[in-house]
Amino acid sequence: MSAARAATAATAAAVLLAGCGAESADLFAVQRSGADRNANVRLIVNDGGTVTCNRGKPKALPGKALLQARELARDLEAQAQLSIDLPPASNSILRYVVRTPAGRVAFSDTSAGRPKSFDRLAGFTKDVVEDVCGIAR
Repeated sequence: MSAARAATAATAAAVLLAGCGAESADLFAVQRSGADRNANVRLIVNDGGTVTCNRGKPKALPGKALLQARELARDLEAQAQLSIDLPPASNSILRYVVRTPAGRVAFSDTSAGRPKSFDRLAGFTKDVVEDVCGIAR
């Protein structure tokens, strides 16, 4: 191999290796609150396939859940840009505040006019809290 080819190959390898150490971005953070202690959780879902529960160590997110999280992040983008904040109804049990790179949304389990994406996020949060974080309500 010529010196020029070796130098080019070494440069290409260095560029590829430099990209390997980059951290993945967070897709969204969910703060769920409610009257009982275990209703109050904070999740940070990372695009690299991990979730942090209540500021603990990152845990692996199953592949299907990661795909759901990515879809939710896309679906919430427009609402987050508008900073939608739906008030709770009088019989509300859980409140959700979601932060994404695009902005913030807030709603309750009984908020009128909830988009389907908000209900899917509530279900995703419940599943991850119970199945990945091990926090039962």
